[in-house]
Amino acid sequence: MAVNPADSTVLGVLYGTEAMRAVMGERAFLQKMLDVEAALARAQARLGIVPAEAAQAITAAADVDRLDLAALAAATRNTGYPVVGLVKQLSALAGEEAGRWTHWGATTQDIMDSAVVLQLREALALLRTELLAVNRGLAHLARAHRATVMAGRTHLQHALPTTFGCKVAVWLSPLITMLERLDQLAPRALRLQFGGAAGTLASLGEQGLAVAEALAEELSLPCPDIPWHAARDGLAEVVGFCGLLAGALSKMATDVILLMQTEVAEVNEPHAPGRGGSSTMPQKRNPIACEYILAQARGVQALVPLMLGAMAQDQERGTGPWQAEPLAIGQALTLTHGALVQARVLAEGLVVDPARMARNLAATSGLIAAEQVMMGLAPVLGRGEAHHVVNRACDHALAHGVPLAEALLLEEAVASRMEADAVAALCDPRHYLGSAMAFVDRVLARHAAG
Repeated sequence: MAVNPADSTVLGVLYGTEAMRAVMGERAFLQKMLDVEAALARAQARLGIVPAEAAQAITAAADVDRLDLAALAAATRNTGYPVVGLVKQLSALAGEEAGRWTHWGATTQDIMDSAVVLQLREALALLRTELLAVNRGLAHLARAHRATVMAGRTHLQHALPTTFGCKVAVWLSPLITMLERLDQLAPRALRLQFGGAAGTLASLGEQGLAVAEALAEELSLPCPDIPWHAARDGLAEVVGFCGLLAGALSKMATDVILLMQTEVAEVNEPHAPGRGGSSTMPQKRNPIACEYILAQARGVQALVPLMLGAMAQDQERGTGPWQAEPLAIGQALTLTHGALVQARVLAEGLVVDPARMARNLAATSGLIAAEQVMMGLAPVLGRGEAHHVVNRACDHALAHGVPLAEALLLEEAVASRMEADAVAALCDPRHYLGSAMAFVDRVLARHAAG
């Protein structure tokens, strides 16, 4: 009955991952809410608020497999939240005596928000593991092709020579930053939510802060300085991070798609029989991993504004913005993990064709070296005159289909000062890589240090 393809049996294999669906799915959410209720009972038992026997019974009963989901759905439809029905069932499962201590001093949003945080803790760990694997694969690729010369392109046209290792390092560097961001945001987002009906814990009297600290300890979560019922920046930051990470992955996917074009053919996704095939064109090997990185990235980025909009919470409890968050959080994490898994396919298996890169580099018969020639002639002719000379030579080379070196020798200012061999050397793009390889080394050093 899934509507979103990321949650469907068939299309779900293309969007997201089973691992993330298991963490962020409804069943996991229900279990995390039960976990919070049980932890609350144990925390209060330690403080003498709840009988120890009651806490034990509540903990034993807090099992999602024991819930009547149809009854819970009916109760949720009636109240607008799942917690009332869940607490009713948990209380009954714990027994009459223990059950009356369930949910003591808590409110619905305490349970739901803290449950989401527990889900996010596992979800971010999944992202981190996959991101580390992607970064390792890209580091290996950058190292292997540190000196593999290719055409650098701006506006989709030949610009200056670069190395494929440098291109990969451009993909890798933001992903190293993403790992830093992930580690930095975790303490801000993964925090206990426990504030009672209006964020004051009034129902627990003078023991409110002690219960919050004990509950945080039970759940191994930091206890915030104040309940964040109506301050949603932590959750918004998680989804915003997903948007940034997916965007960084989409840069790599876009480059690979362009490099896979038949007329370019400098790289290819790793091939398996039938992968990327066509129902009518047997020769096709489409960039499937790249396409689903891009699709999932766009899906994630479309959810970011929803979370930012939900930050406009009214007073001590939002009337609508909070309820919008579940539409974004689980899907954003699921699609981001799916994009990472596809990116890992590229990072660990991309097929690189240095020979084709060399042929494409030579396709303009030296025109890619125009800046290189201009800078080489500038000390002799002056920069302005050198630009005019090289520009005329490029126009001649394009008009007559001759190499740039040949066109340059038709210029008196060049021919009178340089031998043909020297002009040919000046037009060799392999001699104009600037700091490309040094940049690769810097990114690889940063990766190794992390």
